Amino acid sequence: MKIAVWDTYVKRQNGLRMHFDILVSEETLDENQIYGYGKQYIDSKPFKTEAFDSKRCNFCHIENATFEIETAIRDKGFYILEMENCT
Repeated sequence: MKIAVWDTYVKRQNGLRMHFDILVSEETLDENQIYGYGKQYIDSKPFKTEAFDSKRCNFCHIENATFEIETAIRDKGFYILEMENCT
């Protein structure tokens, strides 16, 4: 499966900047849907963040998915790859 990688940054209330990727099927073109996945992820965190802003979420590239990522995307439509300050 080919996936689209959306590079995303959100500032936490403590000043740290979260960096994560929203991974979706390359056929997923609805940006509002992708931003919704990001908001859903942010809302699941136990700490406060600034509002999720589409200016900080941008399409980056297409790549091949691992089995784990492909399974998650088939099950729930997206996968979050946590990179910095997400926990």
